[in-house]
Amino acid sequence: MTLPTRNGSMSLIRLHDVTVRFENTQILREAFFRLEPRDRVGLIGRNGSGKSTLLKLILEQVTPDTGTVTVEQGTRVGYFSQFSELNGNSTITEVLDGLFSEIAAIEAELAAIDAAIALDSSASAALDALIARQAVLFEEMERLDGWDYRRRIDRTLTTLGFNDAHRSCAIDELSGGWRNRAALAKILLEDPDVLLLDEPTNYLDVDGVEWLEAWFRDFHGAAIIVSHDRRFLDTVVTRIVEVENFHLHEYSGNFAEYVVQKQFRLKTLEQQFVHESELLAFESEGIADRREAAKSASRGLGKELSGIKKSRAPRPVDQIITEIYGGLHVKEILCRVESLTKSYGSKELFADLSFEIRRGNRIVVIGSNGSGKSTLLRVLAGQEPADAGAAVWASGTSVISYNQVLEELDNDDTVTHAVNAAPGSLALIATRKSVNRFLAMFQFSEADLKNRIGNLSGGQRARVAMAQCLLSGASVLLLDEPTNHLDLPSTQVMERALVHFPGAVVVVSHDRFFSDKVANRQLIFRDGAAALTSAA
Repeated sequence: MTLPTRNGSMSLIRLHDVTVRFENTQILREAFFRLEPRDRVGLIGRNGSGKSTLLKLILEQVTPDTGTVTVEQGTRVGYFSQFSELNGNSTITEVLDGLFSEIAAIEAELAAIDAAIALDSSASAALDALIARQAVLFEEMERLDGWDYRRRIDRTLTTLGFNDAHRSCAIDELSGGWRNRAALAKILLEDPDVLLLDEPTNYLDVDGVEWLEAWFRDFHGAAIIVSHDRRFLDTVVTRIVEVENFHLHEYSGNFAEYVVQKQFRLKTLEQQFVHESELLAFESEGIADRREAAKSASRGLGKELSGIKKSRAPRPVDQIITEIYGGLHVKEILCRVESLTKSYGSKELFADLSFEIRRGNRIVVIGSNGSGKSTLLRVLAGQEPADAGAAVWASGTSVISYNQVLEELDNDDTVTHAVNAAPGSLALIATRKSVNRFLAMFQFSEADLKNRIGNLSGGQRARVAMAQCLLSGASVLLLDEPTNHLDLPSTQVMERALVHFPGAVVVVSHDRFFSDKVANRQLIFRDGAAALTSAA
């Protein structure tokens, strides 16, 4: 039996008292959730907290240990993830045309009827039948909204950045990022009742993200969106569900409203802890009054309670970071980029590009996909040669590329060795206490530090690579889409670290919230030219 919601409509998806464990690891416990028509739910939480598991429960890819997961009968569910699979031998145009095969068949029949009518000028019964059939097909095309499907395909591909070469080559020949874009195009055109989106803005440029936001304004279905993109969540969602400590915590409104409500909730929990501590202190005093023999134990309990309260009191994040960077000394001018030019084949990405990288610069590189942003970072890192010009680094300047570090992580290495043992690492200069506090803030437990890189998830590997960069002792950090694989708490720590970093940061990012918080300079790629400006 299906229960109606309070407004009389049916819940599209329901989780009732769901518990999930993988081997000995608890993932969800006593989870309750309902998705109503037109709901836009932002699903957030730390890496490994259970966000993807919740999506897999809905897709019946995971079975709950206890409780029930119900999808309303007849509900069409569409799923996008960064690892969506498409027929690799087909082009994206062929895949998308295949979504409209019913409409294409009607078009073919209408064309045949048009040809037959043109040949038959007599007022015959056969002609009447053709005209009647034509009228039926016209109604069917209206019902399917089929008259402009080719324009819808073209508009979607154009906005997602697909050029003629991308559209005509096999999907297997596309890069991983373009395959993800192709999967996103397919699911958006399928127009399901419920969208499950796992990091949909990864690999999209700002124009692509803004188009997706606008698309949601016309989407009449419901959606569950796993995303770290706070501006996107702010624009699209109507409520936030956070997976925390195996439970689902719900907050009404968008991301900005979640931040306010979460602060209030944490304050309430803190007050509850204080009251509990006070009650325990009163209890220990009562024991001391009644039992002279327990006096020393009572004082020990009071001292322990005091220690707990002190350890729970939040330490200023900025203080932890500035302690780490206190011993890092950086020159004023770190790099002069002089008349840098780079092309791929006949396409010129940038020409005669000149600017300086100075101490304290946090330069966010902005531009559409394919404009040369990532290529510039690889040229600066020495991974690709320039066609002309040069990046002239000041003597003794050390540069580190986050993406290169991420690619070259050794699966046999331990997390603690990868993070702490690089030559020039701040872990060798700063106090062990400062480094440990920094790593704890970055969500590395003692057990995590002993783990091997090969055992980590993609998000955990990204966290290791970022920690290694932030502690590397390098004067310049080159970061290409650093928020793509980090959860929100890790992104927030990274933002504070970058703001206090005494060297220079050059970052490519489509994450507008991140860019607004970090950037003090912008290098804007537009129409084949690039210009360095102060951040707004």
